Amino acid sequence: MTYLLNDFIFYLNNERGLSKNTVSAYTIDLIGYQAFLEKYHKIKDVSLIETKHIEGYLKSGKNKGLSAKTLSRKLTSIKLFHQFLLADKVVDTDVTHLISRPKIEKSLPSVLSIDEVVSILEVVDKTTILGLRNNALLELIYGSGLRVSELLNIKIKDIHMQQSYVIVTGKGSKERMVPISDMALIAVRTYLVSARDQLIKDKTDYLFLNNKGKGLSRVGFFKILKKLASDAKLDPNKVSPHTLRHSFATHLLENGMDLRSLQNLLGHEDISTTQIYTHISQTRLKEVYKNTHPRAKEKKDEI
Repeated sequence: MTYLLNDFIFYLNNERGLSKNTVSAYTIDLIGYQAFLEKYHKIKDVSLIETKHIEGYLKSGKNKGLSAKTLSRKLTSIKLFHQFLLADKVVDTDVTHLISRPKIEKSLPSVLSIDEVVSILEVVDKTTILGLRNNALLELIYGSGLRVSELLNIKIKDIHMQQSYVIVTGKGSKERMVPISDMALIAVRTYLVSARDQLIKDKTDYLFLNNKGKGLSRVGFFKILKKLASDAKLDPNKVSPHTLRHSFATHLLENGMDLRSLQNLLGHEDISTTQIYTHISQTRLKEVYKNTHPRAKEKKDEI
């Protein structure tokens, strides 16, 4: 089974063109799946796997408190693996085809107000090299609504200052052109002129570097953002790189952008993914109304 798993992972990397993060997640899922089959069912031959074994694996995960979303992703990993086995004629049937996905309750993503985003930007110390880098990071991820992986994988050649756009690589290794805001352009230009050369040690094409001169990692940026959120007197547990992307999308919709344009900016394949931001905007609108309209709330002495 280990040999088949390695073959499958090679297939994902070289034929499906999935992102490194997706392949990594699927790999971890399938290693856990393999360990479960061997430990509890003594199964090492894929032809011996039955539907009940997979259902047992998912039930075990649920009993451990895994979310429906996590279990759904694990099932996706397993389904893809068994479909691969069937296509390669390693097995005669796909034992996963009758297994339904766990029902996922849709929750609205956390969004910051414009004032909250500004408060994070304002606590950045722009008198230091790392502060100039952090300012460029924040202005670019919020100003262009990038995924954190897209932001940190930007190379120098991807930035087109004169035309005010950046080329980013999104999910499925798909490239797209994203506009850069004027504030982000100023921040990135200042970082390039006054900070990046002082950070770089060995030659690298990555735009954003850590204090050791290497490409900044996701964990590194996550820590930077948490610290800045805390400095801005915000709850750091409610602020993440993706929160800034959600905020970008919501603020654009609130100011009149149409869904199709937003879909293109965010790099969503399906517009239904983009539509969640209309729900956020409606929810925020109701909150603003309740908090500001003099007749929106009942007064206790009038009841």
